[in-house]
Amino acid sequence: MKTTDYIANTINRLPKGYVFTYDDFQKEVNNKEAIIKALNRMAVSGKIEKISKGKYYKPEKTVFGNLEPSQRQIVKDLLEDNGKVVGYLTGLSIYNQLGFTSQVSNTIQIGKNEIRPQFERGRYSISFVKQKNTINKENIPSLQLLDVLRFITKIPDSTIENTIKRFIELLKNKESKEISNLQRLALKYQPSVRALLGAILEQVNLDDIEILKKSLNPITKYNFKGADKVLTTSEKWNIR
Repeated sequence: MKTTDYIANTINRLPKGYVFTYDDFQKEVNNKEAIIKALNRMAVSGKIEKISKGKYYKPEKTVFGNLEPSQRQIVKDLLEDNGKVVGYLTGLSIYNQLGFTSQVSNTIQIGKNEIRPQFERGRYSISFVKQKNTINKENIPSLQLLDVLRFITKIPDSTIENTIKRFIELLKNKESKEISNLQRLALKYQPSVRALLGAILEQVNLDDIEILKKSLNPITKYNFKGADKVLTTSEKWNIR
């Protein structure tokens, strides 16, 4: 089979919105130059779309134009390495997904143990947040929630008061094991995050919060304006 035919047939079998690179074809086609030429021709013809150098996707066409791939697809190479999870989506896209804000952004933020400088990928800016905890599939939902508390003052189109209310709503659907894991992971976050999480958990009587209490300096104060409107426990955690 010709290189162009093989590439076209392979792309036809891919789901819409799937992001691929030259490497997806190199097991069957050893000529990288031929792959590049074939993909570029298909991009020019509109059969596929180009995100950035070497990255393409199969568009889903609608009456309003082509739909872009998900943010996860756009940065999936930064989230996994040979099948191992090494990063996770955080920031505005996750705050929106979890119901903390209605705003969306062209910045995709990724939590990783080892970070790198911000860079551009197509119309998106890719930035990174240092994560001290082990990153795996089980931890990611808890890390995303803890990041909400870490950056609570930077969430657009929201207030600390409303963010805490939404946080409490989400906690009510968590099992005891998940709450315990949330506390354990919080120990590697800033003291302000641990204090706020402790006040929230005590407010809704979820799990034993002694582990968080012992991790904090009893005289340190934490500024979260508006938190006291939701949390009757704020003073006990030195939140003002």
